[in-house]
Amino acid sequence: MIVVAGLVAGSPDNTPRPGLPGAYVRENTAVRTDLLSFLRMPAWWWMGLLLVLASFQVPAHEVPDDVRLQVFFKPAGTQLQLLIRVPLAAMQEVDFPRRGPGYLDLAQAEPALRTAAQQWLADNLAVFEDGRRLPPPTLAEARASLPSDRSFAAYGSALAHLRGERLPAMTDLYWNEGLLDVLFEFPIASDRAAFAIEPGFKRLGQRVVTALIFLPPEGPSRAFEFHGNPGRVHLDPRWIQVAGRFVVAGFEHILEGSDHLLFIACLVIPLRRWRPLVGVVTGFTVAHSLTLVAAASGWVPDGLWFPPLVELLIAASIVFMALENIVGTTLRRRWILACAFGLAHGFGFSFALRESLQFAGSHLLSSLLAFNVGVELGQLLVLLVLVPLLQLLFRFGLAERLGVIILSAFVAHSGWHWLLERGERLARFPWPWAAADSAVVAMRTLLVLLLVAGGAWAWRGWRGRH
Repeated sequence: MIVVAGLVAGSPDNTPRPGLPGAYVRENTAVRTDLLSFLRMPAWWWMGLLLVLASFQVPAHEVPDDVRLQVFFKPAGTQLQLLIRVPLAAMQEVDFPRRGPGYLDLAQAEPALRTAAQQWLADNLAVFEDGRRLPPPTLAEARASLPSDRSFAAYGSALAHLRGERLPAMTDLYWNEGLLDVLFEFPIASDRAAFAIEPGFKRLGQRVVTALIFLPPEGPSRAFEFHGNPGRVHLDPRWIQVAGRFVVAGFEHILEGSDHLLFIACLVIPLRRWRPLVGVVTGFTVAHSLTLVAAASGWVPDGLWFPPLVELLIAASIVFMALENIVGTTLRRRWILACAFGLAHGFGFSFALRESLQFAGSHLLSSLLAFNVGVELGQLLVLLVLVPLLQLLFRFGLAERLGVIILSAFVAHSGWHWLLERGERLARFPWPWAAADSAVVAMRTLLVLLLVAGGAWAWRGWRGRH
């Protein structure tokens, strides 16, 4: 309205019209001039403005922070049933019919519920039978449930709930507090086939967790917990599938663990020759392999204080080895320290492995060996890169002794900060020394240490004879 008034108030020669104050005319003439200047902006400016405006798209619903899905995977005969429960608040961009102050209009909600189940669940889900992807599922049931409903505590009660009576139409259920329960059905050739699932539910929220129960026709059920999009998960894997998955997991873990990489750097910096490195790295490998197996077998404390303690010991190992590089070391002492600190690093590897053991099926030993192989391959890659770089640095850059001191000082500085941070974290947990199970764990740990010491003594004697 102001722009229109300005265009009308001013005459072409900018002279005041009768009956209008001169100040008013001059003000609106200035508005007209500003509008013309605005419209004459270059094309690149207009394109930039359009891009900025396009980036401000308001979603239909806010993306929730934490979303948890419950899934039952049940093959039976020639049919596979997939029961899924998900919060309605995660069904973004679906307009559910509402009544009153935001209650879900259950009498009109079924089409929207089925649309949400198709777009956000079925379209982001792949199921495989013996390596062959199954066709899209049939949506047998889709209904809303109260947040207090506990039917998904077991498969039988969940299926009965989905096939039972729906909520009364006048139930007061806020749409963003309800649950969406879905039954998908897939045709399969046999319920004893090798099944796999590839969920893609990451877009449902900021942090998405999928709890899946696999119910084979024979044998006990198996529980899985996925975070985000885990890729293809074999529910009853063969040993070769387990081996491939865990080799990759071990390889990625050693390359992503900055503390493990710094410890390896501490081993390499003063040596840099392959023959002594083989013995040192072998001792480190044997030690962390023993504690990795011990941890996977349950021979470690399950208290909340134990993981922070291990992380503290790993940081201490980095600081100690770096300081020893500065003051000087011998090959024999380096080998003994590598074995001793390898025990702590093995427990650290076990924490990364613990969550992945759910994908091992019945092949626990294969998963442990494969994970260890992946760790060793990662260590070998680090050595193949680090040893030549250090040799080039000390040949054409720094003097050897000065270079060892400078590099070790940088490593010690990082390790010292980790040591302080992890020590502060450990101090927050109580230490249950008086508990009876702590004594049992201590005895088991002592047994592992004795086995390592015996192996080290045997290895030393063998090396002395050869």
